[in-house]
Amino acid sequence: MTDSKIKHSDAITFLKKEHREVEEAFAQYEELGPKAYVGKKKLADKICAELIVHTQLEEEIIYPAFLEKISGQKDLIDEAQVEHDGAKTLIEEIQQMQADEELFDAKVKVLSEYIEHHVEEEEKEMFPLMKKSSLDLLLLGEKLTERKQQLSRS
Repeated sequence: MTDSKIKHSDAITFLKKEHREVEEAFAQYEELGPKAYVGKKKLADKICAELIVHTQLEEEIIYPAFLEKISGQKDLIDEAQVEHDGAKTLIEEIQQMQADEELFDAKVKVLSEYIEHHVEEEEKEMFPLMKKSSLDLLLLGEKLTERKQQLSRS
């Protein structure tokens, strides 16, 4: 491999890295003071933007590949999709609010809890199944990286 070629991680490494980044952002949010409205809004918007891209990557690339190669696990993907839908609703509400509005902090906290639960299920249930399957995790990692770059440009 030449230096000019991008080194891609496998899909699980890619997703876990994103999970850790959003967990860190939620932790940073929790550390902000109760009246740090500008910082809270900026960080909440960043978290929401990252989650929008992340959920799109999973829905476009990971979930279809998972369903194609791993039989008998449609319920797991259905549940993940419902969790995404709930998170998207909260994300939309948070994006439309200002940080000094009533329930802003509560909505960010609940979003954090949704994501924590979702990540735990993915990492403990989906990822082990993916590792044991015939999924080409390196190819999926390349697709995730390329699609994320496309989404970041738009």
